[in-house]
Order: sequence, then structure tokens, then C-alpha cells
Amino acid sequence: MAAKNRYLIPFILVTSLFFFWGLIHNLDPILIPHLRKAFRLNTLQSSLVDSAVFIGYFVMAIPAGLIMERMGFRAGVIIGLLLFAIGSFLFVPAANTQQYGFFLGALFIIACGLAMLETAANPYATVLGPPETATQRLNLAQSFNGLAVTIAPLIGGRFILSGKNFSDTALDEMGESARNLYLHSEAATVKLPYTIIGIVILLVAILFYFIRLPDIKEEKSERKGLVHTLRHPQLAGAVVAQFFYVGAQVCVTSFFINVAIHSASMEEKLAASYLGLGYGLAFMGGRFFGTFLMKYIQPARLLALYAGINILLSLVAVLSTGIITVYALIGIGFFMSIMFPTIFALGIKGLGHETKMGSSLIIMSIVGGALLPPVLGVIADKTHNIQYGYLVPLFCFIVVLLFAFRQRNIEFQELKPAIH
Repeated sequence: MAAKNRYLIPFILVTSLFFFWGLIHNLDPILIPHLRKAFRLNTLQSSLVDSAVFIGYFVMAIPAGLIMERMGFRAGVIIGLLLFAIGSFLFVPAANTQQYGFFLGALFIIACGLAMLETAANPYATVLGPPETATQRLNLAQSFNGLAVTIAPLIGGRFILSGKNFSDTALDEMGESARNLYLHSEAATVKLPYTIIGIVILLVAILFYFIRLPDIKEEKSERKGLVHTLRHPQLAGAVVAQFFYVGAQVCVTSFFINVAIHSASMEEKLAASYLGLGYGLAFMGGRFFGTFLMKYIQPARLLALYAGINILLSLVAVLSTGIITVYALIGIGFFMSIMFPTIFALGIKGLGHETKMGSSLIIMSIVGGALLPPVLGVIADKTHNIQYGYLVPLFCFIVVLLFAFRQRNIEFQELKPAIH
């Protein structure tokens, strides 16, 4: 009981980080259609929102691991939160200058902070308790990330999306003054929500600074290189699987509103509600339900089952029309819910003193979220049908299924860090 109490407060604080990065990530599907209007972008150009975010992860993943190793968990979290806050505050000058590149730069800085947070929080959640329940514990923490999936689109739909949509022809027919006023007002709606987010994140950073937390201490050992760490087959497979999973998740969520408008002729605020209350609740519910199922089903087997179902649902999203397409995307959200934490936990199992480096490599693989959405954008722009772009997540789920098949008979081995 004493050990459980010892882990409780650290676990609650770490779990709060999962919520905050989930909140900011799931405002991106609101930003994409919003900035597409404000800057008159095509699908490929709007997908650069995702590219800016996940390139930030790629660039910062290894430095984040090194900072954690040298300075410890708490310092890494505080640095990550400060970068998160700075990037959020930069949305104000970005809106004032109406420069799309400024927005992308702010998102990149936020992502660098998130890479720090995820590099620390994911492995930390797995060791705050018995090793045999590490996968369940990480899924539980990630469930609060799922809560953010529900809340963020509702906030974004309320405070960022204006509900005003003009075709390119209508905009061209406007007078220059009226058109510039409309585009400026669209860009400006991000200032208040991102300023509030920045203030909250600063307060959280202060909390982490003043509250003493246990840190993960690993046995001193000879430093190993990236290639040496990748000799572990479960880690190498997880890096590949996570690359494609994150690409799939970003593709599904980022273009959800565009697909709902295209296939079901929804108004954008209604589509945002479906993203939050439909997809978001499904994703969150899937996390909690999946965590429960892992008491009875081996994580790798459940991962294989969910990947197979999502292959079928992706086909429905590509080929169907009307509201069925939206329901298929909501279903994909439910069955995607356990994938990130399960792939992560399976990938770092048994790494011992190489856990931080392995975690950094898996976080680097999040760059799939930068590279695969533009592929969807190219397909959508070339075919003039965004649904055809969902062949990209379909392929991604095939890769996840293959990883799960290889891992399904491997049980989670004990990790041996000492916590002080």
C-alpha cells in the first residue's frame, strides 16, 4: 500500500501532461480547415500544419533524451512546458502579421516542447508501479489524452471556427478591403485560446518546479549508440509501426472536418462537434475499454485485432458517401485508441538502461505525422476527392497489423530502473 501511495502523486502529475499535449494536438484538426480559409490554401499546403508539428518531434527527440539523461526528469518536463508556453504565445504575433510561416514556426516550437514531455512521460508512466501492469498503466494515462481528443474540437469549434465560408470565386468578387478584413478576422480568432493555453502551461511549469517528484535513476553503463539500441527487434519493429500509426492518426483527425464537409455536406461547426463528441468520445472510450480488455487479452493480440478492424473501416471511409463516412472515421478513432501506448510499451520492454534512448527513437518515429499527411494531400488534390487520400491510413494499419503479429506471443518483461 505504501508503494502505491508513493507512486500516486507522481502518476497524477505525469498523467496531467498527457491531457495537455492531447489538448494542443487536437486543436490541429481545427487549425487546418481554419488556416486553409484564412490563407486560401490547398489540401497539401494546409497539411504543413502537421508537418511543422511532427518535424519538431523528430528534431527534438534525441536532444530530449540526452537532456533527460543529463538533467533528470523534472528539469526536462519544465523545459518542455516552457517551450510549449512560448510557442502558444507566439500565435498572437503570428495572427497580427498574418504570416502562415509564422504560425508554422510557433507550432514547431510547441512540438519541441511536446517532444520533451512525451520522451519523459511515456516511460515514466510504465515504471510507476508493477512491471506486469505497465502496458495497462500507460493506456490509463493515455486515456486522459483521449479526454483531450473530445474537449479540444469543442473548444476550437466554439472559439476558433467562425462558421463563415466563402468560395474562392466569392472572395475574388469581394472588394479588396472587405476581403482583407475577412481574412484578418479569421486569422485573429486563434489569439485568445492560445494565450489562455500558454498561461495555463506556465502555471503547470511552476507547479513542477516547486513540487518535489521522484526521478528515474538508471544504473551507470557505457553509452550505446542508436544503431546498437536498435538491435532489439521489438524496438526496431515499434519504431516502424509507430511511424505509420502516428501518420494514420494524424491523417484521420486532421482531415476529419474536410471529409465531413465533402462527403456529408456538413457545416464546419457541426463537423467540429462530430469530431469532438463523436470521434473524441470514441477515442477516449476506446482507451478505457482497451485498458480493461488487456486484463484478459494479451496487448499484442488486441493490437492485431484493432488494426484489422481499422483496415476494414478505412475501406469504408474511402468508398462510402454521406454520414456513413463520418461514422467510419469515428469507428477508426475507437480502434486506434490503444495503438500508440501499446506500440510504445511493447517497443521499450526489456531495454533496461537503454530505455531512454529507445524512448527517444520511438518519439522520433512520430515524424510519420509530418510525412504522411502531405501524401494524403497530394492524392486529394490530384483526384479532387479527399476520401481517396484515406488509402494512406489504410496502408498504415496494415503495417501496424504486421507488427502486432510479430509481437503477439511476447510477454512484457520486467524493467529494472530504481526510483528514488
